Amino acid sequence: MPTEKEMVNLIEVHNFTKTYGDNVVVKDISFTAKDGAITGFIGHNGAGKSTTIKAITGVIKPTEGTILINSIDIAKDALNAKRQFGCVSDSPDHFLRLSGLEYLNFMADIYDTPSEVRADFIEKYAKRFGIYDSLNNTILSYSHGMRQKIMIMGALIHDPSVWILDEPLTGLDPQSAFELKQMMREHVEKGNSVFFSTHVLEVAEKLCDEICIIKAGELLYTGTLDELKATHKSQASLENIFLELTDTKEQQEELS
Repeated sequence: MPTEKEMVNLIEVHNFTKTYGDNVVVKDISFTAKDGAITGFIGHNGAGKSTTIKAITGVIKPTEGTILINSIDIAKDALNAKRQFGCVSDSPDHFLRLSGLEYLNFMADIYDTPSEVRADFIEKYAKRFGIYDSLNNTILSYSHGMRQKIMIMGALIHDPSVWILDEPLTGLDPQSAFELKQMMREHVEKGNSVFFSTHVLEVAEKLCDEICIIKAGELLYTGTLDELKATHKSQASLENIFLELTDTKEQQEELS
């Protein structure tokens, strides 16, 4: 295990606030997504998850606060910071007129991925996701799940050390969801970082090393799942703890 001095907090969010006029969407939150760990970002719709992810990836600017990717301030050196991560958004409906292969080569060109490296990546992961025979078809003809798979591949084709995934399992068939979860675990075992949002608390409980819980733009908890459970009943599930923290037990059936 690396020492504390050797550890690198691959995503650092310091006192991030985002407002639109008088509306405070996210209020003064701070957390890190460490190397060698899968960090889950959970909260109800409208809690501020997507806003935070958009700020981390440089899509929007913080009203206040600092965000670092591999120690690079994304506000001061956006191009360098954006080369550090691969991002999968919560919508896969992009570049629909391109074929899957054209899209992947387009993404590889953006990141200067060498021809041999991209070819090996495309073959390996298209077969792993079961879409190899559909690469020459337009993304418009793909199902939602197939579009999600091609977007995941496009985000990861330059082998970034940081993965940022916004609801990445939505629309995936069970086999592909299994493969993605395996890929996430393989990635962090190499000392890299995965930060992903999810509504599926059972998945977060089984997969995550660290948890961030957000409600109404405020961070309620950040730390390990074991540390979180230690403050509650020993048999409490993440779902029960989440509902207790957010005071929304009446929504339990919707999340089950």
